Amino acid sequence: MADKITTAAEAVADIKDGSLIAANFWGPGTPLYLWRALAEQGARDLTVCINNYVPRAEELREKGMPDAALLLPQTRKIISPFCSAGRSEVPTALEIVRRIEEGTLEFESLSHGLFIERLHAGAMRLGGFYSPIGIGTHIEQGMEKRVINGKEYIFHEPIMPDVGLVSADKADKLGNLVYHGTARAANPIIAMASRYTVAEVFEIVEPGELDPDIIVTPAAFVDRIVLIPDDDIASRNRRIERLLANIEYRQRRAAEAEAAQGGAQ
Repeated sequence: MADKITTAAEAVADIKDGSLIAANFWGPGTPLYLWRALAEQGARDLTVCINNYVPRAEELREKGMPDAALLLPQTRKIISPFCSAGRSEVPTALEIVRRIEEGTLEFESLSHGLFIERLHAGAMRLGGFYSPIGIGTHIEQGMEKRVINGKEYIFHEPIMPDVGLVSADKADKLGNLVYHGTARAANPIIAMASRYTVAEVFEIVEPGELDPDIIVTPAAFVDRIVLIPDDDIASRNRRIERLLANIEYRQRRAAEAEAAQGGAQ
């Protein structure tokens, strides 16, 4: 049995410049620990494929809130259904707009459904699929189109990430993964679609300890397992710290906005 358990630094050490990185970024189930490790590793010219690209204020980043823009200096292209760029209180959000305008950053927009379906096509190793989504919009520009049974469709290529960074609740030493509630999110499909998958988990158990009926991602799709240290800000034990920091920040921003509005009247 190959030993898949390793440190975060070792798991991302061989990720090359120019790689396509996929990760779930949407509340619970975000691979915070691995994302930081990849930022520290320094691979450049990355294409980042995530479902929710939300840059965070510096103080929230420091307190452990998920921040996709942590990799922005190393990124040349973003593939995402949602990006909150242009927020004046977040410098990295303005940086995204500036870089797109100057041509040093590319942004590919797609629906959440197409995001998942393209990853699913990659997981199934399909050549692509036809969808009516985007017909009559700017999305169809430059895309292959076909009429099927009298209806127009756009051809979408699969997304097959070079690297998938996933977050799960538990793993056994073989690499079988289970998830907790909505933290499952896009993690299983990213694990299946990626050529190299690293899973960060809160707990590692012996083979046979996981109920086969609750295993979602089989070990065949997992190459490396990283245990999140209990004292790390990404740990389950410290999740409440991240949530409280976010609530405090939002309340303060709302109060500042209200005060500014009152002063303008």
